[in-house]
Order: sequence, then structure tokens, then C-alpha cells
Amino acid sequence: MAAIYLASRSPRRRELLAQIGVRFEMLLFREGSRQDSETNEDPFPGEPPDDYVRRVTLLKVDAAWQRVVTRKGLRRMPVLAADTTVALGNEMLAKPADADDAARMLRLLAGTRHRVLTAVALAFGERVEMRVSESLVTFCPLDEARIEAYVASGEPFDKAGGYGIQGRAAAFVSRLEGSYTGVMGLPLFETAELLREFRVTVP
Repeated sequence: MAAIYLASRSPRRRELLAQIGVRFEMLLFREGSRQDSETNEDPFPGEPPDDYVRRVTLLKVDAAWQRVVTRKGLRRMPVLAADTTVALGNEMLAKPADADDAARMLRLLAGTRHRVLTAVALAFGERVEMRVSESLVTFCPLDEARIEAYVASGEPFDKAGGYGIQGRAAAFVSRLEGSYTGVMGLPLFETAELLREFRVTVP
């Protein structure tokens, strides 16, 4: 029997939860994407990346818990939600809109150090707790040929910052300070801490 609901479409988050032996069920919105204004993930003008990732994660987990409450037949279990933001200075790099946008992001990141912020939140009843993982990722310099080849692979398109550290872009990372799984999208140390606080068994 599942122990929590996972409110995320990310296959990487599913894989990471399974990696540490957490039993879960998917809790997804019926629509292909969130349509309601309460879960609008657009950043506010001038909003710092740290504030943004916390705000959006809380919106996600609250909306997911409301679905548990309002949908008939759903068992009451804790709900987990997360959000990952790539920040270069105060500029946030979201999922690229197209190939040109992905190439633009990679040019910005090439030869620089950037932050990856992943917030994870757990909700059950009136209780909501959150943890934030911050990692520093340094990319080697990238020429146009490497950027074009990576974009052509199709890997950047569903990932914040236009890259996946668990995929081909691992070859771009000259240094990582922080959480590898946090950069992937779900920091397992912080997640396990939260789960234990809610008395969810973590092997």
C-alpha cells in the first residue's frame, strides 16, 4: 500500500522516490497542465529565485492537498510536491520554450557557476513543512558544436535550465557543490527528513 501521494509529472522524481524505497501513488491534475490561477507558476516581476521556488512549491502542495480533500474515494495520505529553479545571478532559467531558447540558456551557463534550488514540501491536513536544497553547479566552457549537439538530442526540453545532470549534460559539469539528487529535481536527504517528520517509513 502506498504511503504518500506524489504531485508531480516528473519521471525523475518518481525514480528518486523509488530509489529510497518510498511507496507512493501519483496525484495529477486532470488537465495536461495547471489551468487555475492559484497555481500559476509565472514569476512575479523582480521576484528572487529563492522566494519563487518556495512560493511555487507551497502552491503546488496546497493545490494537491485540496484535490485529496475534494475528490471522492481518495485515501487521506501525505502529499509531496517539489519545484526546481536554475538561477544565474537573479535570472531564473525555466524549461526552454524551444530549441533556440535551450541553446540560449546553455550559452549563458557555459563556463560559469550557477545555483540550482529545489524546494520539497509535504502536506497532511493543516500541516505543511518544506525544505530547500541549494547546489552550486559549474559548467565547463561549451562551443557552439557541443551546444547544438546537446539541443538536438532533445534532452533539454522538459528541464529547468535546459539541461539534465543525470543525462548527457553530466559531461558539462566540472564541479558540483551540494546535492546531486537536488539538481535532478528531488533532494533525497531533505525529502527523507520530511517523510520521517510525518512518520512515513523510509528504509
